[in-house]
Amino acid sequence: MSGPSLLVPGGIATPRGFRAAGVSAGIKANGHPDLMLLVADAPAHAAAVFTTNKVIAAAVSVSKEHLQRSGGVVRAIVVNSGCANSCTGDQGVADAREMTATTANLVGCPSEQVLVASTGVIGVNLPMDRVRAGLPAAFEALGADQGAAAARAIMTTDLAPKESAARIAIGGGPVTIGGMAKGAGMIEPNMATMLGFVTTDASVPKPLLDRALRDAVDRSFNAITVDGDSSTNDCVMLLASGASGVTIDDAGYGPFVEALTTVCRELALAIVRGGEGATKLVTVNVTGAATGAEARRAAKVIANSLLVKTALHGGDPNWGRLICAAGRASVAFDASRAEVTIGPLVLFKNGQPHDELAPAAADYLKAKELTIGVDLGSGSASSTVWTCDLSAEYVRINADYRT
Repeated sequence: MSGPSLLVPGGIATPRGFRAAGVSAGIKANGHPDLMLLVADAPAHAAAVFTTNKVIAAAVSVSKEHLQRSGGVVRAIVVNSGCANSCTGDQGVADAREMTATTANLVGCPSEQVLVASTGVIGVNLPMDRVRAGLPAAFEALGADQGAAAARAIMTTDLAPKESAARIAIGGGPVTIGGMAKGAGMIEPNMATMLGFVTTDASVPKPLLDRALRDAVDRSFNAITVDGDSSTNDCVMLLASGASGVTIDDAGYGPFVEALTTVCRELALAIVRGGEGATKLVTVNVTGAATGAEARRAAKVIANSLLVKTALHGGDPNWGRLICAAGRASVAFDASRAEVTIGPLVLFKNGQPHDELAPAAADYLKAKELTIGVDLGSGSASSTVWTCDLSAEYVRINADYRT
């Protein structure tokens, strides 16, 4: 017997069997928290997805290797912010390995049972003297009530920490899922463009855990975009402690993955809401597509269009930009049957504009959360993607990012 997922207060350390910490090690010049530890009380099953960028950071390389060597068994994750440790050559890999080895010594586990992630400026070496000093302090600060501190420690240009948790009954027992994420710019996952960490106290066999993470990511982190860029460091990691005593099997998979998706989607939408320079959260619905893949492709093209994003920022109901973006997405598209909507208003349908509704559409676009849609007129498949508007503040943030 299973119940619906329910969002509850909490984050990464809310599920049983996990402790977290976030401290300032001096990696960031501003003194803000920059080092995070997540520790499982016992070996946990792990699944992960990583960036598809051809340039990968040292942490991604080391974490992939450790997952393979450990058979997907993990005791800890160590994360630094303020330095991506990407494009740093052999020294960067050595530094990532040292982070895992030092953490393993503190936790008392093999180094391959430690995963590592980094975020920040590319092409800069980690200040390892500060990392070495910070890790014991982070270990001492570990607690089941320190999830919020951990979420702050992984931030870079994020305006606020991003946390989510849900609780669901599966097989008569409660299962909790918790997570945190960071990301504000360089966001278009193809898994994934940000850092995300999720835990659950369910016991989940490794094949089901891998499948659940990919299913959840496809409907959350892979369905968002801020600026169409993919980073070298992106990953989402999921750990299952089994501390609840509930085991997920094929019968419980559906409710479990729905709860997992709920947590991931909350985190993904928080990334878009807090996108660099963003003032509006925009839901892009594409319907009438020949296939689901084509619907997703068209939705991403619309969501990443600079002309669409600037029109939304300025409150201009320029439906022509939406239909042009859909038309260049290299998908089946029938303009004579297409439809464009802004909120509840149909501004173009079956080859005919309805510009008399433009004033009402402009008024709708003053809101902070918007929905726009295009029906491709070519089938019955659909997809939803979330994005944000593009403001002058985005340009300022990224023009000055390294200075």
